[in-house]
Amino acid sequence: MDTNVVIVGAGPAGLAVAACLKQAGQDFIILEKADEVAPSWRRHYRRLHLHTVKSFSSLPFVPFPKSHPRYVPREKVVDYLDAYAKRFGLEPRFGVTVKSIRREGGKLVVETDAGPFNARKVIVATGNNAEPITPRLPGVEAFRGKLLHSATYTEAAPYVGKDVLVVGMGNTGAEIALDLAESGARPTISVRKGVHIVPRQLFGVPIQMVGIASRPMPRALNDWMFPKILDLALGRLEKYGIVRPKQGILQGIDAGRIPVIDVGTVAAIKQGRIGIAPDIASFTGGGVKFSDGAEKKFDAAIFATGYRPGYDAFLPAELSPKKSGVNARATELGVYLVGFYNPVTGLLREIGIEAKAVAKDIAGR
Repeated sequence: MDTNVVIVGAGPAGLAVAACLKQAGQDFIILEKADEVAPSWRRHYRRLHLHTVKSFSSLPFVPFPKSHPRYVPREKVVDYLDAYAKRFGLEPRFGVTVKSIRREGGKLVVETDAGPFNARKVIVATGNNAEPITPRLPGVEAFRGKLLHSATYTEAAPYVGKDVLVVGMGNTGAEIALDLAESGARPTISVRKGVHIVPRQLFGVPIQMVGIASRPMPRALNDWMFPKILDLALGRLEKYGIVRPKQGILQGIDAGRIPVIDVGTVAAIKQGRIGIAPDIASFTGGGVKFSDGAEKKFDAAIFATGYRPGYDAFLPAELSPKKSGVNARATELGVYLVGFYNPVTGLLREIGIEAKAVAKDIAGR
């Protein structure tokens, strides 16, 4: 089948760029390997809310309803994405898995399990969370408790009254630990290295808006200023076993390491409802031995150890633009990545910016 643009993925990024292309009068096809739009949002744990304010988290042309709370819960995000697809008449081809992309003459050939699609441009919008990463830690095979990745965690009910190790303190690990603590489990977070933590609201102002306002400031000033402000807002967390990385907060963001946006985990740590432990030396049959020599028994371990995008399985290096959004290489190749840059100012906000820019770039050529 021939089309102007093939969009791979029907999550927020794929839907946003499709809506922008439709507004620009461009022909396209959306391919989605799942059977519904936004499949990853439907799988997220139930207590999840957006960490960014709704006014800066909607997709192009359609704000969140005024009746929604400032931080929109997961199920309302799913409803919004369903309504967004319907509003723009976006009808992805579901159950289609992309196998490879290659250039053939003046066109791009997208090979799928449903046959080939020929296009002038290709947009990869499969998301950063396509493939869970589970490290192989020493002794994990001997552990008799329950092992799972955070991708399959939905709620705390199965863990009430149990000792649960959360491996990793990113945003997901911090919030799952809080969910467990609030539900009557006894969570401990293993923190392998330093972590930047910021409150969701800094003295009443959403941290997303603080990030937007401070972004133009010199990096050295930000790196000097933020630790002092955060100590004032959250307290000195070193005494609880949480240290900051040597790398400044903006350097970390530029390297793809988003700070933990605190939604109550810090208070639970201070209250002793969430334990903090160092890196794992090895698992044992009944628990874990930590790098400081301490041992503790656990009934379950949840790996909040992140994801990889996974598009390199079908997108060869010679066709990869390397960077998300519009850039000279993407324009030259005719292949764009959308939704793979996650700044502190908000992933959904960035998706909207990238989607508009990519659609404009394609429509102008």
